[in-house]
Amino acid sequence: MKYLSEYRNKEATLSYLEAIAGKATSTWRIMEVCGGQTHGLVKNGIIDLLPDTVQMIHGPGCPVCVTPTSLIDKAVELLEGGVIVCSFGDMVRVPGSEKSLLEAKSSGGDLRILYSPMEAVTIARENPEKEVVFFAVGFETTAPANALSVLHAEKAGIYNYSLLVSHVLVPPAMEAILDDEHCMVDAFLGAGHVCAIMGTHQYHPIAQRYKVPVVITGFEPLDLAEGIYRAVSQLEEGRYEVENQYARVVREEGNLQAQAVIEQIFETGEREWRGIGSIPGSGYRMKGSYDRFNAEKKFGIQQRKVVTETRCIAGDILKGIKKPSECEHFRRECSPLNPLGAPMVSSEGACAAYYHYKSESNQA
Repeated sequence: MKYLSEYRNKEATLSYLEAIAGKATSTWRIMEVCGGQTHGLVKNGIIDLLPDTVQMIHGPGCPVCVTPTSLIDKAVELLEGGVIVCSFGDMVRVPGSEKSLLEAKSSGGDLRILYSPMEAVTIARENPEKEVVFFAVGFETTAPANALSVLHAEKAGIYNYSLLVSHVLVPPAMEAILDDEHCMVDAFLGAGHVCAIMGTHQYHPIAQRYKVPVVITGFEPLDLAEGIYRAVSQLEEGRYEVENQYARVVREEGNLQAQAVIEQIFETGEREWRGIGSIPGSGYRMKGSYDRFNAEKKFGIQQRKVVTETRCIAGDILKGIKKPSECEHFRRECSPLNPLGAPMVSSEGACAAYYHYKSESNQA
């Protein structure tokens, strides 16, 4: 197939769903890692058309959702301190312990909503008397562009530019979920865009160690239905392998040039995840040789303990323990206009997907 419309073909998608119903003889629980996959499943009604024997569990693959409250507070501190803070749009309404970036902007902060970190480098060049910080949030997918922005700034001698880094990594999160005593996951749908950068090789040890199939998929209805079928087929046959449904984009080795750029600027380390806690080796942090571009080092921002919104069950949502509809505040105190937590704010958040695409009478 060559065209995107072909991956949205209703008949082809339904044929896979029928095949899944015929294949699944036991009850299987499959976690889609990425929030984009969650939205694809919910928006296109796939989650409602699956047989009762196949249950989808929504994973932590929304970088906005897992950015901890403490890091939002750091960004707010910079903004209120006179720094030009640049961010992708879906971060600005995520609640901190006291306020969001958007609320800090309403008090006079210079917040810029951008589509690329390279725009932030341009802003720094045009405002040499000001410090400019880009809020570098994302999984492995956005890390190359953020790393490149540092290399471009260094080459151009733009030293009033820095990153506030909140990069998180998928494989350690999957292992943390599988190690959790409440884990119910039998198989994973892996995030295709992450694997486009990092490849599929890092998932083989997870599949073999934990005996869970991992099927890398795209985000269109046919991608998701085929991915679920492949996962169910493996489970029924007692296989635990890594399969690449998204072969039109993903290669085993990934994008080696992008990986080289990441390795030049970042190193792996412990990272805190909102609602989940700290996971060893689950995030990128800037190497010491690039401290002059590290906002936390440049501005002496201290790690702090913060009080989080106790009514939000983001941790249970992100670990797949509960569905959004199981939260007593869903559609009541918590809505996109008045979010208690990040999963209701982000365009990839599970709570936002359920709010926008599932009716109140069909929230299971």
